Amino acid sequence: MSANYCISCGHFLETRNIGGTERFACPCCDYVYWGNYSVGVGAMVVKDNKVLLVRRAQEPGKGNWTNPGGYIEQMELIEQTVAREVLEETGVKARATSVIAIRDLPSSIHDIYIVFAMEYMGGQPKPDGMEVDAAGFFSLEEMKTMKVAGLTQWIVDSAMNAASSGLLIDKEPVVPLNGSGLFRVAVTEE
Repeated sequence: MSANYCISCGHFLETRNIGGTERFACPCCDYVYWGNYSVGVGAMVVKDNKVLLVRRAQEPGKGNWTNPGGYIEQMELIEQTVAREVLEETGVKARATSVIAIRDLPSSIHDIYIVFAMEYMGGQPKPDGMEVDAAGFFSLEEMKTMKVAGLTQWIVDSAMNAASSGLLIDKEPVVPLNGSGLFRVAVTEE
């Protein structure tokens, strides 16, 4: 999908070289169509050495077991999005602790998927009945007999074999950047 008209003034967009890349731009105002992007988040919730998974009830991937997740909302911090998605899909309350994996998939809609390690806070897995039709905590051994999606297999492997805790949520940045979600590597102790 591409843009044909300016979302600011409605004028027909023209192709213009901007920074060495051909882009759609408005000849009447400053609007530039930078592309079509999608940002999703996924959760890795582990309880008693078992991973929270959901079985997709809709395409794409209907019938596959995946980690809970979804797409960000315009005015929502991504750590809030992932906690909301886990709660909506499974009834499990969890809190994001770190970013543990990122999948980058360039295509006509450039898709970025950010995976969070989540601290289990409470609740028993119960599917929402719309997006997912089953939910539960499963061991690595149990997953071997399940139809687990490839990306989820990679995420589980990344999480369970991690050498570090990933990018941590920075709740006390050295410089306040109000409204920003900040993530950083662990600070070394002096």
